[in-house]
Amino acid sequence: MAKKMRKVTISYILPIILLLAVETHAHNVTRLLASHPSFSSFNHFLTQTHLAGEINRRTTITVLAVDNAAMSALTSKGYPISTIKNILSLHVLLDYFGAKKIHQIREGSALAATLFQATGAAPGTTGFVNITDLRGGKVGLGPDGGDLSSFFVKSVEEVPYNISIIQISKVLPSETASAPTPAPAEMNLTGIMSAHGCKVFAETLLANPGASKTYQESVEGGMTVFCPGDDAMKGFLPKYKNLTAPKKEAFLDFLAVPTYYSMAMLKSNNGPMNTLATDGASKFELTVQNDGEKVTLRTRINTVQIVDTIIDEQPLAIYATDKVLLPKELFKASAVEAPAPAPAPEDGDVADSPKPAKGKGKGKKKKAAPSPDDSFGDSDSPAEGPDGDADDATADEASAVRIVAGATAGLVVSLFCLFASSSLL
Repeated sequence: MAKKMRKVTISYILPIILLLAVETHAHNVTRLLASHPSFSSFNHFLTQTHLAGEINRRTTITVLAVDNAAMSALTSKGYPISTIKNILSLHVLLDYFGAKKIHQIREGSALAATLFQATGAAPGTTGFVNITDLRGGKVGLGPDGGDLSSFFVKSVEEVPYNISIIQISKVLPSETASAPTPAPAEMNLTGIMSAHGCKVFAETLLANPGASKTYQESVEGGMTVFCPGDDAMKGFLPKYKNLTAPKKEAFLDFLAVPTYYSMAMLKSNNGPMNTLATDGASKFELTVQNDGEKVTLRTRINTVQIVDTIIDEQPLAIYATDKVLLPKELFKASAVEAPAPAPAPEDGDVADSPKPAKGKGKGKKKKAAPSPDDSFGDSDSPAEGPDGDADDATADEASAVRIVAGATAGLVVSLFCLFASSSLL
């Protein structure tokens, strides 16, 4: 009888332990800080700069938070959002430092890598933070080689060995992180693309005044571009040249999204996205699919993969793709199924893309109706992208999904064990 009771007890306790285990692996920095109103400004800018998503996808991390008064001193300097992102990324350590660990540093000092160092924008070791245990129980922090003018105040939130949020007395001073960054309007989009394997696409964009203007005007509000590599674009040019002028512009606008998406955000998003070509009845949507580190984009015509990050600096991200992504509004399945004339392997991949169903093919025939000038003449005035609030909530939603998934898994295990235990009785 005692043995049977032990089995029953274990069958009830085990699922509870499993439930706790699957839930605690995920964290959401903005939710953790939401219960601390004195850090509301810091929390707001973690969302605005999209650093929250970077923090949430990492499993071992420390956030050096500052209160509203300290953030006020930072924001009063009039820095652009890109500079604020660099400064705050210096406050995200890629290691776990709880209150206990920070007071027990071996040899009294330690260097911790940060997200700022990980961006590659910090020369030398300027993206590292020096943590030193000073006399009298004080712990000083500062950029490597700089003054230890900020001090540990208290622990705010700790999920042991997963995420630690600690308060420091003021923003870490860093001339490197606070250095001026190019204004969005000053960015040479085509120059950036040309220098990183997308020269053919850049030249095609430059040759189209309408699309070129749309791209430049969209940068300030946030934009993500998916440019095909040179070999893929060269093989596609014959098809592109057969398009009418409005369709050429619509195609170029289709390869950009009017929202900034870091790679971390793309990896946490699955689903359709509007593009610069989206305009009323003309959807011109693309769908993002991710599988671990692999991010693909697809339409009903074909699927491409992101193979390189050309630039990822708020508010602009440009990614290179292995093939040319084709919108269903402009191309028929037969155009993809036909053998590509160029020997480039990328174009061959486009030709071998999966065939859509016949019903879908007819739908595309309707889209490619006569009078294309009337259908796409307004493509230089892109529709608005997703609401800003929805974009800012991406990091929260991603972690919320992970937590719900964990809870669901735990519940399933609980029910299974419950049924198993009842059979023992």
